Amino acid sequence: MVALPILSGIYTDESADWRGAMPVNKEPIMGDNGIAQGYLGQIHGLTAQASGYGASRGAINWNGTCYRVMGSRLVSVAQDGTVTVLGDVVDDGNPVSMDYSFDRLAITSAGNLFYWSGAALTRVSDPDLGIVFDVLFVDGRFMMTDGTYLVLTDLTDPMSISPLNYGSAETDPDPINAICKVRGEVYALGRYTIQNFRDSGGAGFPFVNNPPGFIPRGIVGRKAWSYFLETFAFLGSSRTERPSVYIAGAGESRSISTQEVDKLLAALTDAQLATVVMEQRNDQNEQRLYMHLPDRTLVYLNQASIAAGQPVWITLRGGDSLDQAYTARHLVPCYGKWLAASTDGKIGYIDESASGFWGGLSSWQFQTNFVYNGARGGIIHRIELIGLPGRAALGDQPYVYLSFSADGESWGQEFRISAGKFGERNKRLVWWPNKRFSNYIAVRLRGQGDNHISFTRLEAEIEPLAA
Repeated sequence: MVALPILSGIYTDESADWRGAMPVNKEPIMGDNGIAQGYLGQIHGLTAQASGYGASRGAINWNGTCYRVMGSRLVSVAQDGTVTVLGDVVDDGNPVSMDYSFDRLAITSAGNLFYWSGAALTRVSDPDLGIVFDVLFVDGRFMMTDGTYLVLTDLTDPMSISPLNYGSAETDPDPINAICKVRGEVYALGRYTIQNFRDSGGAGFPFVNNPPGFIPRGIVGRKAWSYFLETFAFLGSSRTERPSVYIAGAGESRSISTQEVDKLLAALTDAQLATVVMEQRNDQNEQRLYMHLPDRTLVYLNQASIAAGQPVWITLRGGDSLDQAYTARHLVPCYGKWLAASTDGKIGYIDESASGFWGGLSSWQFQTNFVYNGARGGIIHRIELIGLPGRAALGDQPYVYLSFSADGESWGQEFRISAGKFGERNKRLVWWPNKRFSNYIAVRLRGQGDNHISFTRLEAEIEPLAA
């Protein structure tokens, strides 16, 4: 028996390129279980509690309560899923920014700045405040950006903005897409550069440029970054590069991308790249970085990457045929759960006990590297997928489908077997395809159904041919 790799695979395209195949809706988890050094685990599903309030545009945990912007509404979401509408913040279809001080929550939406006090929603109407794209709280007051300037509220009155409280990122003339704060220092995230500022404590605009913190790359869009691993990760580039994924350091950025991730990014237009949203989830000893693209979500797994010695990414997709986008957005830890909302108005949470998204069935897919016998071919008599079956819902019959490809692009007939009904935990997932190949061959497996299932090893009985 030959063990075929399942944590990653290979496929090809029309450009005659060998490309990395990421697992879809399965998560590599590294560790010796006595059978293999890792396994493809069940990703956590999504359970809906409410809907009908508009697309998710942002969320935050403030004073132990989850606040969200859904469409044009600012809402609070209680532990039981009860949604309370707090006011209107105008909907321009773009994500909002949210941060809080000691006594108020700030929200930017459609170029406006709003405050929620816990009792009332107020828009800041000071004529010295222009358009607002982003907001954060730093050193006792709120800082905003309009894409050109950094603006501070007055120290004693957050409703007031003085013309003297304007600053700018002058190292490079690129537009400012966002601002963030790491260890008390502010970063202006431009399109091609990231400039670091520290508070000098002076009058007027007290934040001064800190040259050692300058990063010669910037972000592609307003939400193409996320706090991650005690710093921040971002999708961006310099003026002479294509966009890729990086983690920011002190005056530097480290790539965590792969060739396949970069190829998927290269296929997007500038307008599509500008809509990318990034966020993170640190849960069960895995730090996940989500990158929401128009048709799919790519997830970087930090602990799996450390164990594998190379970047590990997976793909999240919706739909029974894995042809739809993953719709969960703006993950917030609150009430002992990771709360989420969707691009079509659902509100709920990440649920380890759910096998699908928002009540739908769970579909998944992965494939292997090519099987090669020194250009002499072979016959695959038997294939066994080893894992943990028998966790299906009572009355459900899930299936696993096996198919082959001689070129890594076109796939042949699928061979279906039962993935194990409820309680069939000793079920062995075995195929007898007797598949002959003359040069090399790839194997793909996929499944769907209301079931939890993970896989740790794929073994094949292969008869080598002499010529």
